[in-house]
Amino acid sequence: MKIIIIKYNAGNIRSVTNALARLGYEAEITADPRKIKEADKVIFPGVGEASTTMAYLRETGLDEVITNLKQPVLGICLGMQLMCKHSEEGDVDCLGIFDEQVKKFQLPGPNVGNIKIPHMGWNKITNVNLPLFDKSLEGEYVYFVHSFYVAMGDDTAATTEYIHPYSSALHKGNFYATQFHPEKSGSVGERILSNFLML
Repeated sequence: MKIIIIKYNAGNIRSVTNALARLGYEAEITADPRKIKEADKVIFPGVGEASTTMAYLRETGLDEVITNLKQPVLGICLGMQLMCKHSEEGDVDCLGIFDEQVKKFQLPGPNVGNIKIPHMGWNKITNVNLPLFDKSLEGEYVYFVHSFYVAMGDDTAATTEYIHPYSSALHKGNFYATQFHPEKSGSVGERILSNFLML
C-alpha cells in the first residue's frame, strides 16, 4: 500500500510517520502532485496558521490537488480545519471539502476555573460514526491541541465537549478528518489510523 503524507509549510509531520511505522507501514512525505494522486491513502496533517497555509497551498496548486483526490484522505488538526469552508483564523476561505465553519474558542466568562485556550490535553470522543471509528471507540480519550474548532454540522463524525460541543471528526465521501492527533493518542489513536488504512 502506497501511503503519502502531504508536505507543506506546517509542522508535526514526522510524528505521523512514526505512528504509521509502529503499525508496520511506511509512508512517503512529498508535495509531488503525481505521487499524491497515485497514492492508495493520503494523509494531510499539520500544525500552523490557517491563512498563511492556505496561501501556500494556493501558490503551489496543492489546493486543487487535494480537493480533487478520489482515494481515502485523512486530515489531522490544521489539516481538518483547512478542509472546511472558512476559518476565522486569518479570516480565510479554505478548501471547502466540508461545508463547515472554523471558529475561535471563546471563554464563557471571567471566572471559568481551569478552562483555558488553547484546548490542550486529553478529552473524549462521543457519537462516533463508522467507518473511521468502530463503536468500541465511543467515549475513548484522545489528544487535542487547538484554539479553533469546527462547528457541529452534517459532516460531523465524532463529537467532543470543551466549552460547548464541537466536531472532533468529520467525514464526507472519501474525505475523513480529526481535530485531535491520532498519532499522539496512544493505542486509541493507532486503532483510528488502522481503521483509516483499512478503508
